Amino acid sequence: MQESEEKKIALELLETEQAYVNRLYLLDQVFYTELMKEAKTGKTVPEEVVKMIFSNISSIYQFHSEFFLPELRKRMEEWNCNPRIGDVIQKLAPFLKMYGEYVKNFDKAVELITAWSEKSPPFQELIADIQKRKVCANLTLQHHMLEPVQRIPRYELLLKDYVRKLPPQSPDRGDAEKALEMIFMVAKHSNAAIAEMERLQNLWVVYQRLGLEDDIVDPSNELIKEGPIQKISTRNNSTSEKYLFLFNNMLLYCVPKVIQVGAEFQVHLRMDVEGMKVRELKDTQFLHTFLVSGKKRTLELQAR
Repeated sequence: MQESEEKKIALELLETEQAYVNRLYLLDQVFYTELMKEAKTGKTVPEEVVKMIFSNISSIYQFHSEFFLPELRKRMEEWNCNPRIGDVIQKLAPFLKMYGEYVKNFDKAVELITAWSEKSPPFQELIADIQKRKVCANLTLQHHMLEPVQRIPRYELLLKDYVRKLPPQSPDRGDAEKALEMIFMVAKHSNAAIAEMERLQNLWVVYQRLGLEDDIVDPSNELIKEGPIQKISTRNNSTSEKYLFLFNNMLLYCVPKVIQVGAEFQVHLRMDVEGMKVRELKDTQFLHTFLVSGKKRTLELQAR
């Protein structure tokens, strides 16, 4: 019974791998190939756009169809005399780093499909035509493209289950545990790639709102907090609306632009975080006030 439990999971891995390779075939050999062929005629979209949509799907398809699936199939055929898959998965794991590029590109690819479907009716028609085929099972291109993004977490779950079901003295225990560790590291690598991509995208949006000032644009910056603030003027006892961006290395004191063409804010003052002091004030007239002092200037601000 114990043996059949782990064999069941190994068989599930093989079956899902076969279905996955069919999906990759559809993405690479059908969608990508046919869209590329049309792009070459110059009637639908530029070839570059098609390449950007499908990223490195061809390499992923080749790896799974020509290497991993055959290896797995061979192993399952000889299961009775050699009941193990850990070593095969160890060979697979390093190649899964290829997914980093695909996963990072996924959101951009979906945006491109949407944008070019609106811009180019022949492009939209070709995709719709392929989606009508039986092989697509009434699912959209975007749906099929999500499959590689979900595949590594699926390996992790199946392998975790497999290791759990292995008897302590199984000859595959050491290899399977090592394989699981390797898959876990690859999944982490993939998640880190997504997080870094999101951070850079968000940072870029902030830089655009600030008018892309040369000395501010730096990919290593991290945005910590942003929000509106009132500047207190002691001269005439009034407040005016300002906006702050706090990065890991600088505080930007900005004025919202009235006519928002291009940039949303104008940077009035940049204060280095190093050497900056923040002190709360007990002001009876203006509540929630504090002083921010830099090397050159001190601001009296009021929070909401």
